[in-house]
Amino acid sequence: MSLVNVHTEWDPLEEVIVGIMAGARVPVADRSLVATEYPDITDPQQISSGPYPGHVVEQTEAELDELADLLTSLGVTVRRPGGRDHKSIVSTPDWSTDGFYDYCPRDGFLAIGNSIIETPMVLRSRFLEGFAYKDLFLEYFESGARWLSAPKPALTDDMYEPTAPAGQRLRNLEPAFDAANVLRFGTDLLYQVSDSGNMLGARWLQSVLGEQYTVHPCENLYRDAHIDSTITVLQPGLMLVNPARVNDDNMPAFLRGWDRIACPELVDIGFVGHHPRSSVSIGMNFLVVAPGKAIVDKRQLELIRVLERHRVEVIPAQLTHSRTLGGGFHCVTLDVRRTGELATYR
Repeated sequence: MSLVNVHTEWDPLEEVIVGIMAGARVPVADRSLVATEYPDITDPQQISSGPYPGHVVEQTEAELDELADLLTSLGVTVRRPGGRDHKSIVSTPDWSTDGFYDYCPRDGFLAIGNSIIETPMVLRSRFLEGFAYKDLFLEYFESGARWLSAPKPALTDDMYEPTAPAGQRLRNLEPAFDAANVLRFGTDLLYQVSDSGNMLGARWLQSVLGEQYTVHPCENLYRDAHIDSTITVLQPGLMLVNPARVNDDNMPAFLRGWDRIACPELVDIGFVGHHPRSSVSIGMNFLVVAPGKAIVDKRQLELIRVLERHRVEVIPAQLTHSRTLGGGFHCVTLDVRRTGELATYR
């Protein structure tokens, strides 16, 4: 029986991968990093490449361990990646870069049904991120899971337009997308077209999944990066939305019958350094562990009150440096098995 089996964002969680911070660093300031992470910086020399501050790494490592322990106490099987040397230089005929981190397994890997998919990530520094998870993926494969990897994109300079408006910085020259551009609603998959995922990526994903699934490309939601600070699914028929980004006009058609909770104003938790990797909206990046039950940043008191008014059970926890590192509880986890069967929720 495949250890990988997940169809939605909300079914009861059984097994999850939690990221690590070993060797985390800001990669060299190449064209891909500027276009996707620092488009507001005109001089790449302003980007402080190199290891994250020691206290950020140490505190985050401790909080990730606490998250793993919390999930274990809820009866969830927790797995961790093996880690890599992020200082090592990776080269292709077109470019060279160093590494990034293994903090956010959600960014690069997509579990759908009994499949694990390594997506064609848009950052050059994450080109070989799958190596940190290879032992886990081998185990999943041997259990009966499908293990797929998208064609490696060339990621040449022509792929990026750093000075273009949001949503136009990643060109549509080859399939490229981060897994965190995708949300699972059973047979329907929301795919956010943005600077971290192009239309060819959506077409490739549809071709791999076949007629059993429908990939819905959405071009007019959040155009900068990932979907999980824009829409958070709480249970069938109910989701939390970022009101600054989602409205009646751009709501994907297949979700228009769902009830929506507008996310309240979030607490700015601050960041270390000169430039955050996430906006204040990272506060709504939380992990649903069962229908109407979620691990939420304990500093977001108004959000917690709103969720509880809608009968969502909140489990408080904290990732102090989620803005600094660009990942909340949804980002730092990859759910690979949830109780439930494939269904349609339109």
